[in-house]
Amino acid sequence: MPFHIVLYEPEIPSNTGNIGRLCVGTHSVLHLIKPMKFLLNDKYLKRAGLDYWDKLQIEIHDSWDAFLMKYQNAQKYFFSTKADKLYTNISFRDGDFLIFGPETRGLPESILHEHWEHSYTIPMTKDIRSINLSNSVAIVLYEGIRQVGMF
Repeated sequence: MPFHIVLYEPEIPSNTGNIGRLCVGTHSVLHLIKPMKFLLNDKYLKRAGLDYWDKLQIEIHDSWDAFLMKYQNAQKYFFSTKADKLYTNISFRDGDFLIFGPETRGLPESILHEHWEHSYTIPMTKDIRSINLSNSVAIVLYEGIRQVGMF
Protein backbone atom coordinates (compact mmCIF):
# COMPACT_ATOMS: atom_id res chain seq x y z
CA MET A 1 0.00 0.00 0.00
CA PRO A 2 1.26 3.50 -0.71
CA PHE A 3 1.79 6.27 1.78
CA HIS A 4 -0.70 9.12 1.64
CA ILE A 5 0.55 12.71 1.73
CA VAL A 6 -2.11 15.15 2.90
CA LEU A 7 -1.71 18.90 2.37
CA TYR A 8 -4.18 20.88 4.43
CA GLU A 9 -5.10 24.11 2.60
CA PRO A 10 -1.82 24.42 0.62
CA GLU A 11 -0.75 27.93 -0.35
CA ILE A 12 2.31 27.77 -2.60
CA PRO A 13 1.85 26.03 -5.95
CA SER A 14 5.53 25.21 -6.49
CA ASN A 15 5.67 23.35 -3.15
CA THR A 16 2.61 21.32 -4.11
CA GLY A 17 4.16 20.61 -7.52
CA ASN A 18 7.39 19.41 -5.89
CA ILE A 19 5.41 17.22 -3.49
CA GLY A 20 3.36 15.85 -6.39
CA ARG A 21 6.57 14.86 -8.17
CA LEU A 22 7.82 13.22 -4.96
CA CYS A 23 4.55 11.28 -4.71
CA VAL A 24 4.94 9.98 -8.27
CA GLY A 25 8.51 8.90 -7.49
CA THR A 26 7.41 6.99 -4.38
CA HIS A 27 4.01 5.70 -5.53
CA SER A 28 2.39 7.81 -2.82
CA VAL A 29 -1.07 9.34 -3.06
CA LEU A 30 -1.40 13.12 -2.77
CA HIS A 31 -4.46 14.52 -0.98
CA LEU A 32 -5.25 18.23 -1.20
CA ILE A 33 -7.70 19.74 1.30
CA LYS A 34 -9.58 22.83 0.10
CA PRO A 35 -9.51 25.75 0.15
CA MET A 36 -6.24 26.09 -1.75
CA LYS A 37 -4.57 29.40 -2.62
CA PHE A 38 -4.06 28.38 -6.26
CA LEU A 39 -5.75 26.51 -9.09
CA LEU A 40 -4.65 23.08 -10.25
CA ASN A 41 -3.75 24.52 -13.66
CA ASP A 42 -1.32 27.02 -12.09
CA LYS A 43 1.84 27.27 -14.22
CA TYR A 44 4.15 27.10 -11.17
CA LEU A 45 2.42 23.95 -9.95
CA LYS A 46 2.83 22.29 -13.35
CA ARG A 47 6.41 23.52 -13.74
CA ALA A 48 7.49 22.11 -10.37
CA GLY A 49 5.76 18.80 -11.12
CA LEU A 50 7.31 18.77 -14.60
CA ASP A 51 5.85 16.21 -16.97
CA TYR A 52 4.97 13.80 -14.16
CA TRP A 53 1.68 15.42 -13.19
CA ASP A 54 -0.38 13.05 -15.34
CA LYS A 55 1.09 10.07 -13.43
CA LEU A 56 0.12 11.48 -10.02
CA GLN A 57 -2.48 9.71 -7.87
CA ILE A 58 -4.35 12.69 -6.45
CA GLU A 59 -7.50 13.24 -4.44
CA ILE A 60 -9.07 16.64 -3.85
CA HIS A 61 -11.22 17.01 -0.73
CA ASP A 62 -13.73 19.85 -0.38
CA SER A 63 -13.04 20.23 3.34
CA TRP A 64 -11.21 18.78 6.33
CA ASP A 65 -14.45 17.19 7.52
CA ALA A 66 -15.02 15.53 4.12
CA PHE A 67 -11.49 14.09 4.24
CA LEU A 68 -11.96 12.81 7.81
CA MET A 69 -15.27 11.20 6.94
CA LYS A 70 -13.78 9.34 3.98
CA TYR A 71 -10.69 8.16 5.87
CA GLN A 72 -11.93 8.00 9.45
CA ASN A 73 -10.27 4.67 10.21
CA ALA A 74 -6.90 5.39 8.58
CA GLN A 75 -3.73 5.82 10.64
CA LYS A 76 -2.89 9.51 10.53
CA TYR A 77 0.21 11.39 11.65
CA PHE A 78 0.31 15.17 11.94
CA PHE A 79 3.45 17.28 11.48
CA SER A 80 4.03 20.68 13.04
CA THR A 81 6.75 22.84 14.53
CA LYS A 82 4.43 23.09 17.56
CA ALA A 83 4.60 19.35 18.34
CA ASP A 84 7.12 17.97 20.81
CA LYS A 85 7.65 14.37 19.67
CA LEU A 86 10.20 13.60 16.94
CA TYR A 87 9.03 12.08 13.66
CA THR A 88 11.72 9.40 14.06
CA ASN A 89 9.71 7.97 16.99
CA ILE A 90 6.93 6.84 14.65
CA SER A 91 6.70 3.19 13.66
CA PHE A 92 5.46 3.71 10.12
CA ARG A 93 3.31 1.19 8.24
CA ASP A 94 2.24 0.94 4.63
CA GLY A 95 -0.78 3.10 3.95
CA ASP A 96 -0.18 5.68 6.69
CA PHE A 97 -1.48 9.22 6.15
CA LEU A 98 1.10 11.97 6.69
CA ILE A 99 -0.61 15.33 7.23
CA PHE A 100 1.04 18.73 6.78
CA GLY A 101 -0.34 22.25 7.19
CA PRO A 102 -0.14 25.33 4.98
CA GLU A 103 3.19 27.02 4.51
CA THR A 104 2.50 30.28 6.35
CA ARG A 105 0.63 29.04 9.41
CA GLY A 106 0.89 25.26 9.75
CA LEU A 107 -1.91 23.01 10.94
CA PRO A 108 -4.57 24.73 13.06
CA GLU A 109 -4.16 24.29 16.80
CA SER A 110 -7.64 22.76 16.97
CA ILE A 111 -6.56 19.90 14.67
CA LEU A 112 -3.28 19.43 16.53
CA HIS A 113 -4.95 19.33 19.94
CA GLU A 114 -7.54 16.84 18.73
CA HIS A 115 -4.74 14.58 17.43
CA TRP A 116 -1.93 15.54 19.82
CA GLU A 117 -0.97 11.91 20.52
CA HIS A 118 -0.17 11.55 16.79
CA SER A 119 1.52 14.94 16.30
CA TYR A 120 5.23 15.09 15.54
CA THR A 121 7.96 17.53 14.59
CA ILE A 122 11.20 17.58 12.61
CA PRO A 123 14.12 18.88 14.69
CA MET A 124 15.76 22.11 13.57
CA THR A 125 17.75 24.97 15.02
CA LYS A 126 16.12 28.04 16.54
CA ASP A 127 17.55 30.07 13.63
CA ILE A 128 14.49 29.35 11.43
CA ARG A 129 10.72 29.15 11.96
CA SER A 130 10.32 26.03 9.85
CA ILE A 131 11.72 23.89 7.07
CA ASN A 132 10.23 24.27 3.59
CA LEU A 133 7.05 22.21 3.22
CA SER A 134 8.27 20.09 0.31
CA ASN A 135 11.50 19.34 2.18
CA SER A 136 9.53 18.39 5.30
CA VAL A 137 7.34 16.00 3.34
CA ALA A 138 10.41 14.40 1.77
CA ILE A 139 12.15 13.95 5.13
CA VAL A 140 9.17 12.25 6.75
CA LEU A 141 8.12 10.23 3.71
CA TYR A 142 11.57 8.76 3.17
CA GLU A 143 11.82 7.80 6.84
CA GLY A 144 8.56 5.91 6.37
CA ILE A 145 9.86 4.28 3.20
CA ARG A 146 13.10 3.33 4.97
CA GLN A 147 11.17 1.70 7.80
CA VAL A 148 8.79 -0.32 5.65
CA GLY A 149 11.45 -1.28 3.11
CA MET A 150 9.47 -0.04 0.14
CA PHE A 151 12.40 0.06 -2.29
